[in-house]
Amino acid sequence: MPRPRRDDWSPVTRAVPPWLAHALRAQRGPVPWSAVARGALGGGPLLLAAVLAGRPTLGVVAAIGAMFAGINDRPGSRRASIGRIGGPALAGAAGLITGTYTGAHVSAVLLTLLLTVLGLLAGAVSALGPVGSSVGTQLLVGAAVGAGMPLPEPGWQRALAFLAGAAWLLLLRLALPTPGSLAGDSRSGFRLGFRSDSRLGSLPGSRLAFRFDGERDAVAGVYDAVAALLDAAGTESALARRAALTAALDHAQDALAGPRLRRYASSSAERRLHAQYAAALPLAEAATALAWAGDPVPARAAEGPRRLATAVRGNTPTGPLPAPSRTVPALRALDDALLRAAEAFDRGDGDDGDLHSRNRSRTAALRTVLGARGREYGMRVALCFGASAALAQALHHTRWYGQHEHWYWLPATAVFLVKPDLGPLASRVLSRAAGTVLGALLFAGFAAVLPRPEGLVALVAVSGALIPVAARHFAAQTAVVTVLVLALVMAGGEPQASVGRIGETLLACAVVLVAGHLPLPGQHGGAAIRARLAEAAGAAQAYLDHVLGDPDDRATRWALRCEAYRTLAEARTAIALASAELPPLARHAHGTDETAATLELLVDTITACAVHLDDTGHLDPHHIQHLNELTARVRARGDAVVRLTPGHDRAVR
Repeated sequence: MPRPRRDDWSPVTRAVPPWLAHALRAQRGPVPWSAVARGALGGGPLLLAAVLAGRPTLGVVAAIGAMFAGINDRPGSRRASIGRIGGPALAGAAGLITGTYTGAHVSAVLLTLLLTVLGLLAGAVSALGPVGSSVGTQLLVGAAVGAGMPLPEPGWQRALAFLAGAAWLLLLRLALPTPGSLAGDSRSGFRLGFRSDSRLGSLPGSRLAFRFDGERDAVAGVYDAVAALLDAAGTESALARRAALTAALDHAQDALAGPRLRRYASSSAERRLHAQYAAALPLAEAATALAWAGDPVPARAAEGPRRLATAVRGNTPTGPLPAPSRTVPALRALDDALLRAAEAFDRGDGDDGDLHSRNRSRTAALRTVLGARGREYGMRVALCFGASAALAQALHHTRWYGQHEHWYWLPATAVFLVKPDLGPLASRVLSRAAGTVLGALLFAGFAAVLPRPEGLVALVAVSGALIPVAARHFAAQTAVVTVLVLALVMAGGEPQASVGRIGETLLACAVVLVAGHLPLPGQHGGAAIRARLAEAAGAAQAYLDHVLGDPDDRATRWALRCEAYRTLAEARTAIALASAELPPLARHAHGTDETAATLELLVDTITACAVHLDDTGHLDPHHIQHLNELTARVRARGDAVVRLTPGHDRAVR
């Protein structure tokens, strides 16, 4: 039976429009109790300390910093959380200083122009990825709050308070263990600031352990994903399982490749974990080749990776691993990879392992910021942020409906609405409006019965604890954040502002909904998607050239393979979001999903070629035919250019 191809599948019929289906969909999973505890210990205690010290407004700013840090406190390793929380916090502090001093010394027109330019810069930086998006968001929100929130403190004190709040939650993230993160580390946790010493290590209580928190589970997840892909070989779920393997590899790479305490791995346990991750790469390659072949794999083949996953999670020996049959090149590659993994697991100390971290050069980052993605998103953010700031300034200075002290709410809300990584635009607007109305009504009820200020402090603590749970849906997160922000405003001495919050949110929704669908000057629709496809095509070309030109350099090959699949996954995500927009925007994504599917099949084929070359030293006509067909299909679509390098169709080691 021929292997099913993704671009031959019929789309699933939906009963509701995609943008509405996205708004009704919520993530699932266990409650992140450790993140809940950090949220409860974040902004609430900071606000309480500031109130007791007689500086409640500084406590408000610190609690805002802790709130943003809590929003960015996503599942993952401790080392990854440093950049995910710290980078945006620095940007938010810079925005606070900029907004505070410009808001106090420039006219309304000049302030609006400055905020618009800042929106262009922040939007372009957001094209770098999730952390870049958070950096841009906090920069703009900080600028709006600094310019519009009436606080007695100067800008530098506000920035320090904001950083203190974020640093407090980051400290909690680094200090408090996640349940299950101590598995097996009583023997070999890595130490904070001390060298490993076998003599000291044998004494109870002699080590200050910086426990693994997320790293071990991330590496184990790779082995589980390999086993799942082997189980799915020959079935229609193989493509989805291969995508899950890509996500697991990306997650493990990010979890391990964050900042270290020293330049090199600080203990044998950490070095061994790196080696275990590196040992999973050839297993992933062999499993992908088997899935590409389209033939079922004996259940025995998946048992070895599952035992390796259990050994990683418990930091225990692997025990005997069942050997798969060696009937075809991919099964022989799987058997060899299992043998090498067993050796890596059995080494007492382990080596540092090559993480193949995604270290992009400054030139590549600048190219992304100034390229099609950065320009398109930057102009969209600048338009929405600038228009909402202009409208807020007009309402503020004309006092159209009263004193209007909280004009910063309108542009700050627009920033969250225009973030593309939160879902389709119409879905974001609907969720934001519903969440704000619900949150404002809830706070109005709480404010009527809670004592002050202790009741507001408790409300801030409870809201902070709920943020990790509410993150499963944008509307729920908006409701919780609305309650928290309104509590902070009142704790800072301002009157109850639920009605104003609802009104300005609805205005921001209208502004972003209109501005988000306007054609941009000099921009062709879908330029960002085409740029992502071009990046994916370039990564596939680099992978193909290396496999056919230098097949013996496996470490580089695995790094290029990971990059090819990761860029494809990013393109797939962008295409899925664009396809779920309203028709004026969704039409720009038409046909791009087929291009991405062809590129994915091409990278799968390149992986199968790599495994075959390792085993036989040459490509057979079957592989060459598939490579030629797929590259021709990509060229025919015209969205990206990928070519088979001449002369490599007869590659021999």
